[in-house]
Amino acid sequence: MISISILGSGNVAQQLVSAFEKADNIQLVQVFSRKQNTISTLSKSVSIIQDYNQLESVDLFIIAVSDDAIAKVSEQIPFQNKLVVHTSGSVSMESLSDVNRKGVFYPLQTLSKTKEINFKEVPLCLEAATASDRELLHKVASSISNQVYNIDSTQRQSLHVAAVFVNNFTNHLFQIGAAICKENGVSFDILKPLIKETADKINFLSPEEAQTGPAKRRDTTTINKHLDFLTDSNQKEIYKLITKSIIDNGKL
Repeated sequence: MISISILGSGNVAQQLVSAFEKADNIQLVQVFSRKQNTISTLSKSVSIIQDYNQLESVDLFIIAVSDDAIAKVSEQIPFQNKLVVHTSGSVSMESLSDVNRKGVFYPLQTLSKTKEINFKEVPLCLEAATASDRELLHKVASSISNQVYNIDSTQRQSLHVAAVFVNNFTNHLFQIGAAICKENGVSFDILKPLIKETADKINFLSPEEAQTGPAKRRDTTTINKHLDFLTDSNQKEIYKLITKSIIDNGKL
């Protein structure tokens, strides 16, 4: 049995609490949360604390807080030579306190408190300084996910940047599409089958092979009609920039 404590109460922390409570070989000992009520509504079996001095010695401490708070939180852990990891995609492992052993336990997925997720399908990207710590992290990760990867800092940074494009930016484009529909009295639901097919298609084709649309065809007549139709200056600039990127990519 591997003992774990989680420090944090946000989206990632709450999803990890749910996942670890279902794992057979994991003992979730404590959750440190300044917002105690948030975690208490989720978990009935784990001890919830609000004082770092109440932390018990465990095999693994997982820091799941905002990026700018990781270093400070790691300094508050009142032990030495314990394995301490963070869950960030963009923060260096070296930002953690030197008092303890360091690692990264990065779930590459968009996580929300209110939407249940099958953690078995969430890629977990691991990093540690020693082989023994990597082995421990692999055991922990494998207890909740079927997709576990050893990823170094540079690779993790590249994944995080790529994830912003395929997730955060894509979702913002959904927002723009929804706004255009609303402005013109059309239901956004009509676009949902297209969104689903676009996402499903990359399971069978590369993104380059799956690309369609007026920019791919270099259909300048349609492109100019779309630009004339758009009244929002930001939407116009985004349309122009992405259209140029698609056209330029086709020239490579």
